Amino acid sequence: QVDVAAMVQLFGYVDVTDSGFIVAVLSIAFNPFFWNVVARWEHKTRALSQIFGSPHAACYCLGAVILVLNCVRSHCFTEAMKSQPKLEGWDCHWTYYSGLAISAVGTLFVISSFLALGFTGTFLGDYFGILMEEKVTSFPFSILDNPMYWGSTAIYLGWSLM
Repeated sequence: QVDVAAMVQLFGYVDVTDSGFIVAVLSIAFNPFFWNVVARWEHKTRALSQIFGSPHAACYCLGAVILVLNCVRSHCFTEAMKSQPKLEGWDCHWTYYSGLAISAVGTLFVISSFLALGFTGTFLGDYFGILMEEKVTSFPFSILDNPMYWGSTAIYLGWSLM
């Protein structure tokens, strides 16, 4: 038997029927699904590389699409957060500044990951046949296995607290 008391309590604070919440959840789920499907399709067919004339051009175009989708996701997330009920006990300066600090650490991980990997390393260049010369082991990869994912998660957690 499963104790669902925590979930029942959580749903008292989250309006899962709010259209903004539903759109945010769908955009959060869609993004990685989209870029994984497109990248795997490119890896199998090289269709995007042929359409754009080179693997680099195709990778840069996919990266641009991913960035636009990330902006849409962030907007949907922000709008959903605005429409959700607030936990009154958490509506204070301490929570705001904690969220700001968590977001800052997440931003550090995301930006430093991007700088270490470069554009094609960040945006699925390996699926286009654009490989790095060696595995990146410098910061932030020296302290986390997936700093881009952990950083993004920290940004959204901090944003939620703020």
